Amino acid sequence: MKDITKYQGLIPAFYACYDDEGQISPERVQAYTRFLVKKGVKGVYVGGSSGECIYQSVADRKLLLENVVAAAEGKLTIIAHVACNNTADSQELARHAESLGVDAIASIPPIYFRLPEHAIAKYWNDISAAAPNTDFIIYNIPQLAGVALTMPLLHEMLKNPNVIGVKNSSMPVQDIQMFKYEGTQGGREFVVFNGPDEQLISGLMMGADGAIGGTYSSCPELYLKLYELAKSGDAETARALQYDINNIIYALCSCKGNMYAAIKAVLKKREGLELGGVRAPLVNLVPEDDAIIDKICGMIDAAVAKYL
Repeated sequence: MKDITKYQGLIPAFYACYDDEGQISPERVQAYTRFLVKKGVKGVYVGGSSGECIYQSVADRKLLLENVVAAAEGKLTIIAHVACNNTADSQELARHAESLGVDAIASIPPIYFRLPEHAIAKYWNDISAAAPNTDFIIYNIPQLAGVALTMPLLHEMLKNPNVIGVKNSSMPVQDIQMFKYEGTQGGREFVVFNGPDEQLISGLMMGADGAIGGTYSSCPELYLKLYELAKSGDAETARALQYDINNIIYALCSCKGNMYAAIKAVLKKREGLELGGVRAPLVNLVPEDDAIIDKICGMIDAAVAKYL
């Protein structure tokens, strides 16, 4: 039986950390990792959408993951997203991640060309075969990948014993129930992660084992409290906190600059963390966004005072 307890908890999606010239900064990656360790999260999801993976080279992604692993010092569950737009590069990242001893690798389906399901399964299985001693997590994010995880495709992937779970970022929370039910048939250990941050309490109520989210690092203490409230059954307080968190998310999305640029600005202002900007074609903040960042920091501070 596989140990799934290491996946049960709050796992922030790790942001790209750039130096002042826009290159991966090992020092900033390590400082950010230590920040998350100190905050008490369960783990990190490295190299996914929030990590700007599609705008980075294979070398960039290797360097970032190496420094996360070094700074984590075994204190975090580490899931490395390794998907690229071709199988060979994805396999190279999978082999590299396994050599570093990560807990799991993950992958979105191939993007741009709409492939038949047997080709998607082959892509995922080929990646998994490059890291044969490492758990594999399917990343279901149909609104960005352009293809959804179906029950027939999941059944095909469950033939692979390394497939341990699904990171589910589709909006219907019913998908969590369906994936959890199908994945656990026959007594199999299977994990489903809630993806959409705006519905964390809904995902947990529907049976999500853990949660991976792109805005968790902006205010990890609030998300940790929300997770605690949901697990303890305090639905009323959890719902109120979820609403306040959602208002923070909406404000983060209201900047002219990209949301991740806004989050990095919030981390700099509230925590003294310098993670750089975002990589083009993502858009960095503009001067008129400064007032929104100040407002967001105030919203986070007010929620911390209210719930913690």
